[in-house]
Amino acid sequence: MKIKPTKIVCVGLNYRDHAAELKMALPKEPILFLKPPSALIFNNGTIIYPPQTRNLHYEAELAVVIKDRCKNVTIEDAAKHILGYTCGNDVTARDLQNLDGQWTRAKSFDTFCALGPEIVSNIDPDDLEIKLLLNGEVKQLSSTAKMIFNVRCLVAFISQVMTLEREDVILTGTPPGVGPMQIGDKVEVEISGIGKLINFVKG
Repeated sequence: MKIKPTKIVCVGLNYRDHAAELKMALPKEPILFLKPPSALIFNNGTIIYPPQTRNLHYEAELAVVIKDRCKNVTIEDAAKHILGYTCGNDVTARDLQNLDGQWTRAKSFDTFCALGPEIVSNIDPDDLEIKLLLNGEVKQLSSTAKMIFNVRCLVAFISQVMTLEREDVILTGTPPGVGPMQIGDKVEVEISGIGKLINFVKG
């Protein structure tokens, strides 16, 4: 799998069970932030643990790949503009996120957006099991049915803000159970109907 998005649009706090875990109120609208395309790696790629952080976290996510250039899409038409779905890992330097009070630096290092193993189009994104394993141990386990804003809502909402281009990526938020990774770890994101994204953490 190889894509060249112009942007990676990410959604924060989009699972009801994650909001409950954090004891936070549900957002009334999607919370958006961006990752640069330079953050991309793919299946079996290496996540680099940068020296600027001491608290590197995994975040399993369903990723949406856009099919064509679109703007001001309706919820009803959103599916027409989706090329397919894949697994994502929104790697985050949690200490830098807390220090900065915003998310750009913490989520934008090279290798901080892992995608793969392939783009799948013939699935319903509204009720998929999403799981993350760290060195074979399950750390995150939920379902996309627990999203606050579903995929079609997200595509429509984001397209009201910015033009989406072919192969742009939307990361749809992470379920509860995020936590730290260490150098030498193997991290796997598995989503039903899509497959397994495997990456390794190195210094």
